[in-house]
Amino acid sequence: MRRLVSFIFTLLVVVVAVPRAQAQEKPVTVNLGGGYTFALSDVRDHLGDGFNINLGVTYNVNERIGIQTEYSFTGLGQKLVDLPTVTPPPGASALRNLYADMNMQYLTFSTVFTPSTENRVKPYVVTGAGVYWRPVTVTTPGAGYVPPYCDPWFYWCYPGGIVPVDYILAEETSTDFGINLGGGVNFGLTDAVSFYAEARYHYIWGPELKNAAGASQGKANGQFLPITFGFRF
Repeated sequence: MRRLVSFIFTLLVVVVAVPRAQAQEKPVTVNLGGGYTFALSDVRDHLGDGFNINLGVTYNVNERIGIQTEYSFTGLGQKLVDLPTVTPPPGASALRNLYADMNMQYLTFSTVFTPSTENRVKPYVVTGAGVYWRPVTVTTPGAGYVPPYCDPWFYWCYPGGIVPVDYILAEETSTDFGINLGGGVNFGLTDAVSFYAEARYHYIWGPELKNAAGASQGKANGQFLPITFGFRF
């Protein structure tokens, strides 16, 4: 009986210790990348595509499983919003154009699964959840007067006159919960550095907007697909 217990204990030690020993060769990796972000579904009707910059840290539990924390900044392009054609009230004029732009920052916590670790080319699957911070600015073009002005630190003198300006109609921010699912491929360049390409779908649950009468005007759910290229160290 003692031999059996000793054998089982030894086997458990080996099973646990081997993956740890393999992971200890490089228990933590850092990834730095950037790429293009596609706005999807209803979001695409209100906001443009943009770019993304990502910085992440992954703790490798073993050769196949990693726990990743990643921060990303996404800048989305400005979008022209078509307003319904209406007759303005007496004494008022209709707005010409309405523009909306947004940047998105998020912190995600994900699991990375690498099915095969034999070759230098290693596909992987990643999924997780995170917190998303999304500020939106809505503007309309206009004109304003600037008086004559000189500043030697700007190397510039302005004689004064009418200049184009953007009137800010709204600045709102929403912090929401979201999930992500995607995959990529690591290309081993050296034993210490690899290049990766990744596509990851993000879905964000946004707030519901109601008008003055309390009727729902829809929810600001977000859907995005960043395509990212970068390096792991």
